Amino acid sequence: MRKFDKVSYEEYKKATGKDITSYEKYKIPVRKTKYSAGYDFESIIDFTLKPGESIKVPLGIKVIMNEDEMLMLVNRSSFGFKYNVRMCNQIGIIESDYYNNIENEGHMYIKLQNEGTEDFTIKIGDRICQGIFTKFLVVDDEHEINNVRKGGLGSTGKRDE
Repeated sequence: MRKFDKVSYEEYKKATGKDITSYEKYKIPVRKTKYSAGYDFESIIDFTLKPGESIKVPLGIKVIMNEDEMLMLVNRSSFGFKYNVRMCNQIGIIESDYYNNIENEGHMYIKLQNEGTEDFTIKIGDRICQGIFTKFLVVDDEHEINNVRKGGLGSTGKRDE
């Protein structure tokens, strides 16, 4: 199963400070054309980035997918070509066990940086990134892994206690 869900209103309000009306209005990502690979994510906040600035942007979305799949969050082509705005990590990788983690429900974020020479403005509803599902492979002789994700962003980079 593959499916996008909104995060809970509580998580949304924590990330944005916005009310229930704005929560009810924002949309689940969709593909815009029959052969689009990516699902377009729309901004749930307004922001302006001055040259050299960066911002962590909540997406208001979590994703369910099969265990052997991942979602790649990638920059919109036009951001780089037209405005020199990039995702700070270039590609965000979301694994199936990120969904409903105890830290933030699996709420996805991106971080954008303006490397251009002019202000870059985004309004609520503007498309800000795209998500592409893909399967992944593992090595045949991999040892059994029993670790379970306990947190959100960056949690798998923490040392085991």
